[in-house]
Amino acid sequence: MLEAEDRPVGSWPSYYDSLRLFSRAKYSGFPGFVFGGDPDRYPHRDEVVDHLARYADHLGVEIRTRTRVDTVSATGAGYAIRTETGDELEADGVIAATGSFPNPVYPKLPGLESFTGDVVHAADYRNPEPFAGRRVVVVGGGNSGVQIAHELAAVSDLTLATRAPVAFLGQRPLGRDVHFWFGALGFDRLPPAVLRRLVRGPLVLDTGSYRAALESGSVRRRPMFAALDGDEVVWSDGTREHLDALVLATGYRPAVGYLRDLGAVDEQGAPHHRGGISLTHRGLGYVGLELQRSFASNTLRGVHRDAAHVAAAVTAQARSAPTLVGS
Repeated sequence: MLEAEDRPVGSWPSYYDSLRLFSRAKYSGFPGFVFGGDPDRYPHRDEVVDHLARYADHLGVEIRTRTRVDTVSATGAGYAIRTETGDELEADGVIAATGSFPNPVYPKLPGLESFTGDVVHAADYRNPEPFAGRRVVVVGGGNSGVQIAHELAAVSDLTLATRAPVAFLGQRPLGRDVHFWFGALGFDRLPPAVLRRLVRGPLVLDTGSYRAALESGSVRRRPMFAALDGDEVVWSDGTREHLDALVLATGYRPAVGYLRDLGAVDEQGAPHHRGGISLTHRGLGYVGLELQRSFASNTLRGVHRDAAHVAAAVTAQARSAPTLVGS
């Protein structure tokens, strides 16, 4: 296992300070390695970091930290993996499990290049302290955007800007955690094509506090602004307001740029795959992509099921040449 950071815990230490899992501890562990403590709590970011570190020790596999992959190329027998320090490794198969956090999306907003205030992506947001007493707009109506806006509203003059009204999903319908219902009603087993038709936009998991904040006006929401102009935001009705900072909770794309030269991704950098199995190269797989095989594919709650599927397929393919599919 090659890990770019100094610990095998992924991007979790870099998430914002107040982040908690959207699923209870009892749904968020791995087979044979559950979260300790109260199974009905929602673990904090730092608890997840500790859990992942202990799980890595538990696995008993070779993990090379501070090893960032630069490129992956095909060889006659498999793959050559080259790191940023110039080291090269050979492999029969490769599984890309780098997620999307290192590749935040910066949308092309009118006037963004000339905006004189601060621009911060949610990937770099940690806590509300730097924004205290300032005029702030958060862009994005998903979980991160609403959560960040909710805590910024307590210390700043805050507006949440979204292209559509925020869509809430109750955290505990009928007194049971929503993730219980996902399993009981078969939602977790729906194929990605069906999920894409059912889920047209972001859903914000909510115990009721976020909805109440928007309905009461303590978190102000406005339709997406028309432009930025110097130190001002221009709203769709033509009104202008001074703006100190813009927080972009505008999502992420798969962080698999090291596969671009291999020809395994499209022009936007999205992998060519079906269910996490490469459609271009044998012995190449993916873990942690959004809607890879299920609604939970890119979450702690569901990634282990995809991991087992992909590991079995990649191992089988890696034993058979050629590398290129269809060659």
